[in-house]
Amino acid sequence: MTDTTTDRPGVIDARPVRHPGRWVALAVILVLVAMLVTSFLTNERWNFPKALEIMRQTPVLEGLWKGTIIGTVGSMVIGIVGGIIIAVLRLSENPILRGVSFVYTWFFRGIPRLVLLAMIGSGVGFLYNRLDFGVPFGQQLASLMGLSSDFTFFTLNVNQFSSTLLAGIIGLGLSEAAYMAEIARAGILSVDKGQAEAASALGMNRGQAMRRIVLPQAMRVIVPPTGNETIAMVKDTSLLSAIPVITELYYQTSAIGNRTLLIMPAFVAVTAWYLIVGSVLMVGQYFLEKRFGRGFGTPSNKRFARPAGAGGA
Repeated sequence: MTDTTTDRPGVIDARPVRHPGRWVALAVILVLVAMLVTSFLTNERWNFPKALEIMRQTPVLEGLWKGTIIGTVGSMVIGIVGGIIIAVLRLSENPILRGVSFVYTWFFRGIPRLVLLAMIGSGVGFLYNRLDFGVPFGQQLASLMGLSSDFTFFTLNVNQFSSTLLAGIIGLGLSEAAYMAEIARAGILSVDKGQAEAASALGMNRGQAMRRIVLPQAMRVIVPPTGNETIAMVKDTSLLSAIPVITELYYQTSAIGNRTLLIMPAFVAVTAWYLIVGSVLMVGQYFLEKRFGRGFGTPSNKRFARPAGAGGA
């Protein structure tokens, strides 16, 4: 038997690769952080005690709750539901439905949200003073039939409605639906086509397969960008002032700052609230990604890996 011990290499004296650039970058970061902390502690114009006082004022809290939180939730509900519907239409075999969904995403993705909200707040009321919902040509049909009713079920005063929080939520939701449609479409396309074919073989129709098979698997791809869109929507609620909606966080803090001439403390207060809400949403996004990402990636497959040094059969 041949002795193979002499063929083994000797002890390797390996030395780690030096990275002086990392230490330089760390030193620069520490200097910048120290300068920033020094500015916070020595510059009295930040006026953090006054900023804390502004954060606790009733108009600011009302703007945070109504304009920011309710506005974000309402807009994202409209955006997510509408986005999934539009994404399904984009993947439809009907060319008319595909065309309508494409035009929708093209239109709302091409218009800045500030311009869209300004149009809703000012332009729509100028074009239509009121909107009547009912049977088309109801007045003519009622006159032909000799009836006093004009078949109008509901009348909307556009001038009054266009300046409400609900109008702003609808505007942001319609805009968000265009972006969520592309996110949902990417998630649906990430699911293997064999899943839908297997569902069809089990007797499911297209809608059942989408709800029970495709969408649950697509959530792994949909959740991360949806979380980013939600955090972005928190910040975009500051655009509701274009409606104008006064029960909104940024509007109220700006009004207090302009009235008291405490501009910087007002900016610090609104920034702190946005950071708090965004941080809470980031934590929620992390747990959602962890939940819908179960079963994917290498960690769950480690138990099936071959032990180190194990030989073949």
